[in-house]
Amino acid sequence: MPRTPWHRAAWHRVRTEAFGAEPKGERLARILSSPHFADGGFQNPVPTRRLVYQRTPLEITRAQLTSNRTRRLPAAAVPLHRPSPLDLAQPPASGLRLTWLGHATVLAELDGRRVLFDPVWSERCSPFGWTGPKRLHPVPLGLAELGPVDVVVISHDHYDHLDMPTIRALDAPGTVFAVPLGVGAHLEHWGVAPARIVELDWWESEQVAGLTLTATPARHYCSRGPRTSPHLLWASWVVAGPEHRVYHSGDTGYFPGFAEIGRRLGPFDATMMQVGAYSEFWPEVHMTPEEGVRAHLDLDGRVMLPVHWATFNLAPHPWEEPAERSLAAAQALAAELAVPRPGLPFEPAHPPALQLWWRAVAATPRGADLLVPELPAKPAAPHRAEDDGVPV
Repeated sequence: MPRTPWHRAAWHRVRTEAFGAEPKGERLARILSSPHFADGGFQNPVPTRRLVYQRTPLEITRAQLTSNRTRRLPAAAVPLHRPSPLDLAQPPASGLRLTWLGHATVLAELDGRRVLFDPVWSERCSPFGWTGPKRLHPVPLGLAELGPVDVVVISHDHYDHLDMPTIRALDAPGTVFAVPLGVGAHLEHWGVAPARIVELDWWESEQVAGLTLTATPARHYCSRGPRTSPHLLWASWVVAGPEHRVYHSGDTGYFPGFAEIGRRLGPFDATMMQVGAYSEFWPEVHMTPEEGVRAHLDLDGRVMLPVHWATFNLAPHPWEEPAERSLAAAQALAAELAVPRPGLPFEPAHPPALQLWWRAVAATPRGADLLVPELPAKPAAPHRAEDDGVPV
C-alpha cells in the first residue's frame, strides 16, 4: 500500500490510466451533433437491453462462477499455429489473407495493405494486470514479429477489444488508428498523435492508405471506467480496397441492419463475425452462433471467420460450443465457414478444409450430444425496456 501522498498519487495514476479519458472540446461537440446521439447518449439501431431480467450483479457473478465450470475451459493446451515472419512476408496470392490471432483480433492483409482489427496482446482483458479474465492460450504471434501495420481498427472500448498496452506498442509514425466517435479520447490520452486518429460516426467513411474505412452500425454499448460513458460510440467496420472488401462485426446483437450494410457496402469476400460470449443475461448485445451465421448471410458475405471465442472465458457457455454451433448453423444454411487454428493464415479465395481441431482439447464428456437450438427464422421483436443492466 502506498505510504506517502506522492506514492498514493502515482498509484492512483497507474490504476486509472487504462480507464482512458472522456471526450471534450471539438470531439465532444461532434458527438453531441451526431444523429445517433439522443436523450443524453448514443442509441442503438433498435431498442436494446443488456439483461433479460432484472438481475443483480451478485446473481450474474454467481452464475458466471458456477455454470459449466469445467466445460468453460479447454481440457488441454489450445493448438496454435505460430506464423513465422517469412510466412507473412510473402504477399497473399489472391490479394486477401486473414490471420485470426485469438478472440476478436484479426490481421487482414488486403490489396497490399495491413489492417489489424481489435488487437489485444495483454495476458488479461482488464484494467489491472492482477485480476480479470486471463488468456486461455498465448497470442500466436508476438508484437515484435508482427511487422508494420497500416491501420489499426477498434470496434469499441471494452477491454477485450481495446487494450492500452497493445495500443501503445502499436503506436508508430506510419500507423493510423480508426475508431468510433469518442473513442479517440482514450488513444490520445495514451499518447497517440491526434493526426493519426480517425474517428467516424456510423456510415461515415475515410480514405486511409488506399483503403476505404467505413464505420457501420452495431447493437452494443461502451463501458471502460467505473461507469458507462454516454459519449462513446460502438461500431462494426467495413474495409474496402481496390479489389477486396471485408467486414468485422465487433460486438453486436443481431438486428435487421446487417442486410442494409450488405446492400450499401457489400458483397464481402470475408466477414469476421462474433459468435462467442453469448448468454441469457445479455441476449441483445452479443450474437449466438446461429445469429452470427444468419448475419453473415444478411451481409452477403462469401466466407465467414467466427471470432470472439476460444481465448477468454467471458460467458457461461462451454468453451467449444461457439465453434460447434457455428458449424451446425453454417451446414444448415449452406454458408461457407473457415475455422482455422489461432495464428494460421488463410486466403478466403481458397478457404482451408474444415478441421475440427477444437474437439481434441474440448472438455465435452465422451459421448455427450451438443444441444444446438433451432435456427432463428427472423430476428425477435425488439424489446423496449430500459437499458439498466450491468456491463458484460
